[in-house]
Amino acid sequence: MSKKAEFPHVLVAEQAIFDDLPLVFSKRKDIPGSWHLEINRRKLLPKMSVNDQGTLTYHFDQQEEKRYLSISFCVGGQTYCKESVVNCEECKLNPNAQCVEQTGTIDQLDFRFEPVHLKNLIKSESKNSELNALLKFKYEHSFSRPVVINGRIRHTLDSILNHRYADAVENIFINAQTQILLLYTLESMNTIQEEEVPACKFLAYHEEREKIMNAREILLRHIGDPITIKELSRKVAINECYLKKGFKVMFGTTIFDFYQDQRMEHARYLLYEKGLTVSEVSAMLGYSSISHFSTAFKKHTGLKPCELLVK
Repeated sequence: MSKKAEFPHVLVAEQAIFDDLPLVFSKRKDIPGSWHLEINRRKLLPKMSVNDQGTLTYHFDQQEEKRYLSISFCVGGQTYCKESVVNCEECKLNPNAQCVEQTGTIDQLDFRFEPVHLKNLIKSESKNSELNALLKFKYEHSFSRPVVINGRIRHTLDSILNHRYADAVENIFINAQTQILLLYTLESMNTIQEEEVPACKFLAYHEEREKIMNAREILLRHIGDPITIKELSRKVAINECYLKKGFKVMFGTTIFDFYQDQRMEHARYLLYEKGLTVSEVSAMLGYSSISHFSTAFKKHTGLKPCELLVK
């Protein structure tokens, strides 16, 4: 069995999975001594889904005197259109079963920022010493941190992927969006601290990171069937303490908060989009009583479940 068949969920840590996927679009942009961008959009195969992932990596190689910052994203749910006509009467990006030009894609975007470019971003010393150390390359070892893809980052990625500009205007647009993306990425991350790098040494190994990612997938599959951290740690074969610490570092949230957020967002969908009753949703999500579900839902959304049923 091929690796693609074994792992239908595409993860950043498994870049090899992309190698055999049909490439529908590729582009490289370079500004010498400043930044580099590479985009690869590959066709999403049937029954394959994508977990949006982002990673910031600080590269330091003293022997080869190479230092740079890279930000990589892997996102799904996009639609690529082969048509490039600006004034298309029937927009090919609209969901339309009769449109033969569009295809779902797995999109990879890799940004590389050179030291000279990053140092120029700091005109004076910032109050954030960790940010200064990052942008001025004061750390003497390489490390990576996960990037939480919030709404602003996702919107910027969409703009880079789906714009209709060309030639000089395209260069201006991409340059501006790249700087904005760097800003949003730095803002979305917690304070970068050097001492945090060795705190989760086990995450340096691909096998251990994969266990944390698998734990996330199991949580999503148990939205209506609550699972304890003890059970979860057994399923992915990792120590409970490592599981909790690794999950927080990789995804920027605790296991409990992540699980609750996903359950409530699913509940919102079932109530508003599917029109199910409060009691039906409560039962589907495994709550022992409607009141417990209603309390949790209001805490997360600020609304009572019944308010979403009002047409």
